[in-house]
Order: sequence, then C-alpha cells, then structure tokens
Amino acid sequence: MIDPLQAIFLSLVQGVTEFLPVSSSAHLILVPSLLGWPDQGLAFDVAVHMGTLVAVLFFFRRDLCAVGGLLFAKRSTQASHEAAHITGMVMIASVPVFAVAVALEDLIETVLRHPQVIASTTAVFGVLLWSADRLGRRHRAVETMRWSDALCIGLAQALALVPGVSRAGITITAALALGLDRQSAVKFSFMLAIPVIFAAGVFKGVGLVLAPVPVAWNILALGTVLSALSAYAVLVVFLRVIERTGMLVFVVYRLVLAAFLFYWFQST
Repeated sequence: MIDPLQAIFLSLVQGVTEFLPVSSSAHLILVPSLLGWPDQGLAFDVAVHMGTLVAVLFFFRRDLCAVGGLLFAKRSTQASHEAAHITGMVMIASVPVFAVAVALEDLIETVLRHPQVIASTTAVFGVLLWSADRLGRRHRAVETMRWSDALCIGLAQALALVPGVSRAGITITAALALGLDRQSAVKFSFMLAIPVIFAAGVFKGVGLVLAPVPVAWNILALGTVLSALSAYAVLVVFLRVIERTGMLVFVVYRLVLAAFLFYWFQST
C-alpha cells in the first residue's frame, strides 16, 4: 500500500483529471511509473473512483431529484421533464462503452496500457478536441439532444477505454462536433461519468472482494475524501469558465505531455 503523501498526491490527480479532457486513467498509470512509486493497488483505485462519483452525484443532485420526483412522486414540471430527457440520453450513450469493455477487457488491461500508446492517444485525441472546438457550430443546448446524438457520443466514449484518449475529452469532442455549445457538451460529459464511474467502482470492488488483501482504511478514507473534494471543485470551475476559455489550454497540455512521454520512454 502507498504511504499517506503518495495517497494525497494520487487522490488529487484523480479528482482533478477525472472530469477534464486530459485522461485520468493515463495520469494514474504514468505518475507512479515516472516517480518510481509502487502501484497504488486495486483498493485505492476503488476508493478514489467512489470519491469522484460522490462529487458528480452531489453536483447533479437537483437534476437527479427532479427525475426522482417525476418517476416516484408524479410531479410533472418542465425541469423534471428536461432532466428525464437528459437522463435517457445518458442511458443510451452508456451502452456502447459497457459492451466494448466486456468484449475487449484483456486487451485494454494489457497491451493498451503501454506508455507509447498513451503518448500517441494523448496527442491524436488532443488535436481532435481542438478541431471540434474550432469547427463545431456550438449552437445547440443539451436539451435538444436526440437519441442519435447520444448514440454517437456513446460510441465515441467507448474509445476512452484506451488510456490517454480521455473519457471527458472524447465525449466533449463528439458533443462539440454534433453542434452542442461548450457548456452543454461539458455538462453532458459530466453526467455520462455517473454510470461509467459507478460501473467501474462495482467491477473493481468485485475484484477486490474476490482477491482479499490487507486494507489500510485510513489511506482509503483519505483518498475518497480528497478525490471527492478536488473533483467537485473542478466540476464547478470548469463549467463556469469553459465558454470563455475554450479547449485550447487542454489541447496544448496534451501535446506537451505527449511530447514529454515520447522523449522520456524512448530515452529510458
């Protein structure tokens, strides 16, 4: 198990990168490798994923309550119908990633975790993000989404199983390419994280139960709290500033990171 300082750093890495278009999975693979740290372990991965899940559930608490009111209390309002429509789009968009994850699990967990693959996908999908942000019409709100839009974004999300692609990055890219404005693209990407993070947490949790290891509960609690707080901060700030800032800063970061990775792993 990692020590407390490593846990703090990795928790913040997970929380900050989960909802930004820079690939949290790539960072959790690369940071320990570059710093020479031991693998953080399955239990810690589950803990920080649950932290980010708590953050996004709390962020969308009003939307989720509106859907619950429509389903269980039969309260029909415009807000509840809009929330229900978006929830339906999220469900449609979530199907492809689960299907691909089951079909290609072994490939994803072995060959595709290579640093050269991460460097390549970081660069390529960074350029695609820039292209969609520059060329997309950005005239549609998230409430105008159709099932075909959701399916296209869902198919794109399946590519994020490859480390370095970035789940947030590829879903925002697809949404922008379909004409959604920046805030709508980011909001839908945030909501798409809920079923994906939940499923990943359950899947890894089952693996943890089947292969019991000593658990450092203090480290796991620290990871959960810090990842939740940092993820929530990112959710709030990112959605507020993205319409003004655009995606260029993330594209530049991805290209610089990719160049560094190519250099580092070719010279070592």
